[in-house]
Amino acid sequence: MKQILVATHNAGKLREFGLLFAPLGYEAVGAGALGLTEPEETADSFEGNARLKAVAAAQASGMRALADDSGLCVAALGGGPGVFSARYAAGDYPGAFAKVIAACKAAGEWRAWFVCALCLAEQDGARATYIGRVQGRIAEVPSGGGGFGYDPLFVPVGYAQSFAVLGDAVKGRISHRARALAQVVKVLGAGG
Repeated sequence: MKQILVATHNAGKLREFGLLFAPLGYEAVGAGALGLTEPEETADSFEGNARLKAVAAAQASGMRALADDSGLCVAALGGGPGVFSARYAAGDYPGAFAKVIAACKAAGEWRAWFVCALCLAEQDGARATYIGRVQGRIAEVPSGGGGFGYDPLFVPVGYAQSFAVLGDAVKGRISHRARALAQVVKVLGAGG
């Protein structure tokens, strides 16, 4: 099995990437397993943050590295929290859920979307970025114990349940991360 370095210390993301890569014959290895530190996310876009992390991981490890930056964008918050999704939650996702729901109620606007930028960086400095999006809405009440982050709060278009209820099989087909990764898979499958 080939290895690909996933430049994250987030166990939920690493697990999700592991599930998505396994059928392709790749083992996802996390940055933490190699003792790599993550650079500070100083870019103002998902693409910029993914690039910072992928390039740093590839240079530090000598391996091909894939980095993700993703987040929840809420119409009632003017597209926020966006690139600040993790900082918006500050480790308190139930508190963040309450703030998002309150904003949606106040605005009468429940539309939301997840965005994922994946950057694939090579040891020689070459890199490419791939974007995936999934549209949906904010649930009035968070539900489900699966997934991670904002998954209990997000209901994708065409479904009545949150990502946290739908589970890995459905999320692995329709999520923002799966859509971005499908583009990466084409590159890897073409011998890239």
